[in-house]
Amino acid sequence: MNELKDDLEIQEVKNKALPLLPLRGVVVFPYMVVPLNVGREISIKALEEAMLGDRIVVLSSQKQENVAEPKPEDIFSVGTIAEAKQLLKLPDGTMRVVVEGLARAKIKSFIQEEPYYLVEAEEVTDNTKHTLAIEALMRSVISDFEQYIKLSKRIPPETLASVVTVEDPGRLADLIASYLMLRPSEKQAILESLEAEVRLQKLSAILAREMEILELEKKIHAAVRKQMEKTQKEYYLREQMKAIQKELGDQDEKEAEIEELRTKVKELELPEKIAAKAEKEIRKLERMGNHAAEAVVVRNYIDLLLTVPWTKETVDSADLKAAEKILNEDHYGLEKVKERILEFLAVRHLTNQIKGPILCLVGPPGVGKTSLGRSVARALNREFVRISLGGVRDEAEIRGHRRTYVGAMAGRIIQGMKEAGTVNPVFLLDEIDKMSTDFRGDPSSALLEVLDPAQNNTFSDHYLELPYDLSKVMFITTANGVQGIPAPLLDRMEVIYLSGYTEDEKVKIAEKYLVPKALSEHGLVKKNLSLGEKTLRRVISGYTREAGVRNLERNIASLCRKAGKEIVCSEVEKVKITPQNLHKFLGPQKFLDSLAEKRDEIGVATGLAWTSVGGDILPIEVALMPGKGSLILTGKLGDVMKESAQAAFSYVRSRSKKLGIDSDFLEKNEVHIHVPEGAIPKDGPSAGITMATALVSALTDNPVCREVAMTGEITLRGRVLPIGGLKEKLLAAHRSGIKKVLIPFENKKDLEDIPANVRDLLKIVPVENLDQVLEEALVNHVN
Repeated sequence: MNELKDDLEIQEVKNKALPLLPLRGVVVFPYMVVPLNVGREISIKALEEAMLGDRIVVLSSQKQENVAEPKPEDIFSVGTIAEAKQLLKLPDGTMRVVVEGLARAKIKSFIQEEPYYLVEAEEVTDNTKHTLAIEALMRSVISDFEQYIKLSKRIPPETLASVVTVEDPGRLADLIASYLMLRPSEKQAILESLEAEVRLQKLSAILAREMEILELEKKIHAAVRKQMEKTQKEYYLREQMKAIQKELGDQDEKEAEIEELRTKVKELELPEKIAAKAEKEIRKLERMGNHAAEAVVVRNYIDLLLTVPWTKETVDSADLKAAEKILNEDHYGLEKVKERILEFLAVRHLTNQIKGPILCLVGPPGVGKTSLGRSVARALNREFVRISLGGVRDEAEIRGHRRTYVGAMAGRIIQGMKEAGTVNPVFLLDEIDKMSTDFRGDPSSALLEVLDPAQNNTFSDHYLELPYDLSKVMFITTANGVQGIPAPLLDRMEVIYLSGYTEDEKVKIAEKYLVPKALSEHGLVKKNLSLGEKTLRRVISGYTREAGVRNLERNIASLCRKAGKEIVCSEVEKVKITPQNLHKFLGPQKFLDSLAEKRDEIGVATGLAWTSVGGDILPIEVALMPGKGSLILTGKLGDVMKESAQAAFSYVRSRSKKLGIDSDFLEKNEVHIHVPEGAIPKDGPSAGITMATALVSALTDNPVCREVAMTGEITLRGRVLPIGGLKEKLLAAHRSGIKKVLIPFENKKDLEDIPANVRDLLKIVPVENLDQVLEEALVNHVN
């Protein structure tokens, strides 16, 4: 009676317009009762329409699950006519409905698409006759299904009893298909098979495949279980999943990553040794679980291997004129450095076997050492990398950490090469004299291998664990002085000294580089601000006292800011700054243009000093006081400078008779030698002749000429020995308005490095002994 009732119900819905529910990832078979969660507006309205009538709907799957609003062409034409048995509205606005499949249906046409789908569907009948062949096929499928239940453990054994009693072949096929864990596409293929015999044949093939997979799973389970312990459970599960996916032809994310890494190794065409190391690490990563702690370390190491350049190289520019033009565009002066770069280019043009030079640019702050490195890279058409070594005190910063440490990483050298992306960049090691040493090692010793042309073709980084070739890199180091550089490290570098700029050079630099740059940075154009040459000279002489141009750049920037404010507030188009109104913008003049001394003084001589920021004048004062003949030294002097004062004092005592000094002056007087600016430490022997001259002046009441400055070491016999930093000292004398400078005779050869305009403006007198010094320095010569 129930089957007759079902047939009557189906007959009633034939050729009627029925609401359609598009399903995502679900296929409903006839005679199948299944709960569905309905959330889409179009499906909810279709259900509501069905519940108002006879509760009959058409269920059909979408071709693509991810389509949120399916069109008629996105829905399979074969579905199921079903009856909504129960309907429950949930608090979140969705519905849960229990449906029972009644019969296969074929959608003939879409009558309506909004607000819900209304389709014309017809039942698809199965006229398969119950033959012996069908009976045999049914028994085979039931037998296979029984074996599947025993192997899978996923379907209750009671299910078999409900299957065995079914006599209709079509219904049997649909019932078994509904129990199997199949893909939606496979279920749809069975639903679209209209003949029972075809469905049974497909089910037989599917059951055979599933049992083969289950058998394989059973073998894998048995093989893995033998070697599995409690701590290996996660590993076992992942291996089992991997084996199943491999058998099914699927590929997980890790396999895709491994394949991608191997492809990258082939594409990079790495050297044989490097490629072998990369392959070894990839195989190690392949054997690890995705969440293993060491997997992250191995993956990071492989990434470094594949991103550090091994063979990629840029072609050096062969055009020497173009390179020279670039160097001249970026920097004014610095002829020695430019000449050395052009020499390197010329030799490189003649032979490709030359190793990268290692230059050390030594000079005071602000003379353009760091920016010169970038210009060199541009002239050579190379990549540029800069690392600052100031304050570095850990050897691992240079060589890297071993991979056994937590948070290990490659050293700065390898990281810099990774940043450059080529094997021949210009590598600037800034502030190499500022490195420190502590219990973590000596980074300067680690740099020995980097900067040694005989060793750096096999540089060893602790993290990389492979020799790396740095021989094609052009290293440029910078320092304020060579004193802070260890001797073994200094020996591996070609030192080029950059002295301070003259006033004329500073004016040129300001006009060509600093003023245009400051105008651009402050939103001004040339017509907004007038800065003449005389104004720049006043800024240089009155507001800066330095070897470089850093403070000059700050003052020009300050002028641009104040000019910008005046243009905006006063609505003027142009601000003209002259020497007369400069104080309104920069305040009172900080340094006076006068000589070191206002007049010729007794007991005061002007020396010349060489500091880390360039040259400077060093007035030395001597005073006589009643006392018992002791020598007092003040001004925070170093040991060498104190000894130099003692030598000068001893010389004056030994020559007192010839100099016209009372031989008993020590019995009545104390001698006090003071070097002003007492808070600043001072050291070195080059103030020897200055101290001796001041002593003689004080003891003979003979003034020292204010226009004379001097530098030189003195011996007990009055000889004048050579000194260093002559160029910086002469530039300081030039800045301070000195007219005559006394230098050691042996420093005469160094005058070639002095700018021509400085040599022309200064009277430079080489001296061999103190008698010549006194003759030139004292107002009234002492015989």
